[in-house]
Amino acid sequence: MTTIKYRRILLKLSGEALAGEQGYGIDPIVINGIATEIKEVIALGVEVAVVIGGGNIFRGLAASSKGMDRASADYMGMLATVMNSLAMQDALEKQGVVTRVQSAIDMQQIAEPYIRRRAVRHLEKGRVVIFSAGTGNPYFTTDTAASLRAMEINAEVILKATKVDGVYTSDPKKDKNAVKLSRLTYLEVLQKGLQVMDATATSLCMDNNLPMIIFDMTHRDNIKKVVLGEKIGTIVEGGDGND
Repeated sequence: MTTIKYRRILLKLSGEALAGEQGYGIDPIVINGIATEIKEVIALGVEVAVVIGGGNIFRGLAASSKGMDRASADYMGMLATVMNSLAMQDALEKQGVVTRVQSAIDMQQIAEPYIRRRAVRHLEKGRVVIFSAGTGNPYFTTDTAASLRAMEINAEVILKATKVDGVYTSDPKKDKNAVKLSRLTYLEVLQKGLQVMDATATSLCMDNNLPMIIFDMTHRDNIKKVVLGEKIGTIVEGGDGND
């Protein structure tokens, strides 16, 4: 009998993850691989919500640092996340997974508006819900959107997909003495300035005691392993270090 540790998860993907080796745009092989993994997790009876960044198409922060108005740049970034979400929806539905895209910015022709109760209903019916357009507000990252949506739908964990197998004391590509940290508290993440999620997202999770697992997406079956309770990556939980 398979024991499932998490019944409802929110998967946070960076836009860069969809670009694969090309570094820009959407790599069909990568997105189809992710869709296959999500399908396998759904088959276990797990409810899956997804938030995807837009960095493979447009980075609002980078544009604003070059002189563009920050709010305009962020709105463009939000639209990039909608493009990624539609691509992910297509990849999932080609594999027979019923999917809904909900947008924090109203665009009726291509996505449902974000309605919390409707999102939860979709999840209960076994559909994948992809939350796009961030929070709908400039100055907030898709990390913060992931934390916010995870709490609104009562997800049990945020799975943050990266290209490394957890959080290290320093960049493992540059420092051969870098040590992997299997467990961190949110307070440690904030105090040490670790590049896990931005401070707003981390604080939100800490205030609401929502665990987050940072894991390597490039290894097949890792989402399934996390859901089944295998110790993969780095878990961030608790705020005081005593629990």
